[in-house]
Amino acid sequence: MRVAYKWVHRVVHLRNNEAQVDGAAMKRRMQGLLGTIVQHRATAGTLAPALAHFHKVTRSYWPGLFHCDDGPDLPRTNNALEQYFGAHRYHERRATGRKGASPALVLSGSVRLIAATVTRLRPFSAWDLVPANPGAWHALRHELTARRNQRICRRRFRRDPPSYLAGLEADLLKLTLPP
Repeated sequence: MRVAYKWVHRVVHLRNNEAQVDGAAMKRRMQGLLGTIVQHRATAGTLAPALAHFHKVTRSYWPGLFHCDDGPDLPRTNNALEQYFGAHRYHERRATGRKGASPALVLSGSVRLIAATVTRLRPFSAWDLVPANPGAWHALRHELTARRNQRICRRRFRRDPPSYLAGLEADLLKLTLPP
């Protein structure tokens, strides 16, 4: 157990990148350490399968594992973002009773996610909800209404294609024929 944990702690120490090496150097160091783990994993006894699994999972994440080491301002992980979306999904499930994501989240998600995030920070009064830029608010409402109308048309077409197409043809003929 000590052997296995020693290697895992070396990986953690290496990934903390206290020496501030670039991505290429980090990749070389990790390859060497993973090679040592694979070569000597039999000395870990009953934890040898766990080390083999650790190696397998690390290799599966390998292509994107070192991007954060190339730039000093890049975040190490996106765990906060994953936790945020997970919390939102959890609250959506509690509120709606759905197991899957609400279709409205996809359709008006840019509005709903921001509203859900901001309302967790502090309560808002009616004065806070007055749009600062009415033109942008109207443009957003217009975009959401247009997307809703497109969904309605698609649903009508799927339910009864012949009558939907006949209605479109009648509307077209009204536009093209003189009164």
